[in-house]
Amino acid sequence: MNGTDVSSFVLDRLSLDFESLTPEAQKAARYVLENPHCVGVSTVREIAEFANVKPNTFVRMARQVGFDGYEDFRAAFREAIRTGSAGFPDRARWLQDVSKKGELGGLYAEMVGAAIRNIEETFARVDATALKAAAEAIWASRQVFTLGVGVNNANAQNFTYLASTGMVQFHAIPRQGSNPADDIAWADARDVLIVMTCRPYRREVVETVRLAREQGMTVIALSDSPASPIIIPAQHRFVITAEAPQFFPSSVSIIALLETLLSFVIAIASPEIVERVETFHKRRHQLGLYLEDTE
Repeated sequence: MNGTDVSSFVLDRLSLDFESLTPEAQKAARYVLENPHCVGVSTVREIAEFANVKPNTFVRMARQVGFDGYEDFRAAFREAIRTGSAGFPDRARWLQDVSKKGELGGLYAEMVGAAIRNIEETFARVDATALKAAAEAIWASRQVFTLGVGVNNANAQNFTYLASTGMVQFHAIPRQGSNPADDIAWADARDVLIVMTCRPYRREVVETVRLAREQGMTVIALSDSPASPIIIPAQHRFVITAEAPQFFPSSVSIIALLETLLSFVIAIASPEIVERVETFHKRRHQLGLYLEDTE
């Protein structure tokens, strides 16, 4: 079983069943979801020690997701899923060392390779059916709130801007001078929250997802682990890969997935959306916002 198979079967199953597990089994499942590369090389006693649970907890957890026992479960992880363990400061220091040694050509290759891997690994986990289901939820909604803070604020703003060329119900949050919990205060089951955060997870984003579910909203989550605190409670879950040599998570796969999701929304939308987009751009031409071709 390769890394993609592990993600699509075992890890997704653990994520889906997470809330139904006992507290001790949740500790074991969380360790697997966040450290899948350790499973294939660890005995049941070793991984139980890492997760701070008893070995039998891992055996029971493995059986709950359809395996005969831990050894059968462990065999699926022989091909370790690539994860990054270096912290942000360590990566920043590494970048400085690369520059001092005149190895920027190597850094260039690493960055390009990481961007390509992130796209490939992300879309290997996602299928058209999942994207279509999320797109249908968006199109059928009254309002769509797109939440991203920090580096993901720009990703949320960009998605909302693109969507606004044909639709009016999109709002990027947090709004200036506000906070995301206030921004969704009057949202309900007719509304959708698209949310994104990667490790280290932002507290206000996790809290807003909790509030959104309490209010009956549909949550579409993008994050870097099946154990992410925004992935587990979401109805539509997209696990992305955000690894890169730099000291902050890469946004390449998030942007690509959001653009693909928006293309699905347009594809399943009513025909009038085409007229809306045409009207939007015609007005821009009329206002002289574009340089016109004079040839």
